Amino acid sequence: MTSSPHSSTQEARQALGRRLSEVRKDAGLTARALAALTGWHESKVSKIEHGRQPPSDPDIRAWTLHCGTPDQAADLIAVARGIEGAYVEWRRMERSGLRHAQESVLPLWERTRRFRIYSPWLIPGPVQTAAYIRAVLTAIRDRRGLADDLEDAVRVRLDKQERALHGLGARRFAVLLEESTLRYRIGDTATMAGQLGHLLAVASLASVSLGIIPERTDRSSLWPAEGFFLFDDEVVNVELISAHLTITQPHEIGMYAGVFADLADLAVYGADARSLITSAITALG
Repeated sequence: MTSSPHSSTQEARQALGRRLSEVRKDAGLTARALAALTGWHESKVSKIEHGRQPPSDPDIRAWTLHCGTPDQAADLIAVARGIEGAYVEWRRMERSGLRHAQESVLPLWERTRRFRIYSPWLIPGPVQTAAYIRAVLTAIRDRRGLADDLEDAVRVRLDKQERALHGLGARRFAVLLEESTLRYRIGDTATMAGQLGHLLAVASLASVSLGIIPERTDRSSLWPAEGFFLFDDEVVNVELISAHLTITQPHEIGMYAGVFADLADLAVYGADARSLITSAITALG
C-alpha cells in the first residue's frame, strides 16, 4: 500500500536539514554557537536540522550569513519553498477563489502525456460533465466559504478537459473507478444520468482506458486507497480533506504506480464496464 501522505514532505525537510547541518559543520560551528550568533534558542537549530521545523527565508539567510556562506542562501531558500509547496492547505490554495485553484495545475496538465487516475469517490475531472463539475464545485464553495467565482471555475475546468482529451499532442488516460463511484449521488438525478451517459461516451475514445472495480471484488489483498492522479512518472497529486499534496519523491511515485497497476488488475473493462455503468443509470429510476 501507499505510504503516509505526509512522508514525501517530511523526507524533503530532513534532507534540507542535513544540508544545513553540513553548512554549519563546515563553518566549524556547534549548534549552540550558531544559536548564540542568531539569537535563537539552541533547540531551534536542532529542530531545523532534523526536519521537525521548516526554516523561514530569514532563518536561512541568518544561517548562511553566520556560517560564512551567504551565497548559498538563494538556492537553499528555493529548496525550502519547493518543499513547503508540496503540501498546500486548501484555504491557501483557494484564497483567491476556485478559478485560481483550477488554473494552478494547468502547466502540469499541459506537459503530461500519460495520465493515470484512480478515484474511489468521484467521477474524476477529465471525464466530468459541466453539470457534475458545477455540483462538485458548488459543494466545495459552500463548505469552505469561498468567494463565488463558480462559473469562471467551471469554464476553466471544461477548457482544461477539452485541451487534454481533444487538443494537440497525443495524451493517454487510464482511469480506474470503484463501482461505488457510479452510485454516489452528486447533484440531482438528471446530473447523474448525464454524467454516467457521458462516461459511456468518453470510454469509447481511443485515448481513454476506463476500468471499474466491481463492488463484489475480493479486496483481501488490496483494499480501496486514497484517490490520486499520476502525471507521467513525474508527479502524484492527492487531494486530502485539508490540503492538496504533491508527491515528487521517485520511490513514492513508484509505489503509487505499483498500486495503480494492482488496482487495474482488479478492474473490468469494455462491455463489462459498460454494463456496470448502465446498471447505475437504471438504478437512478
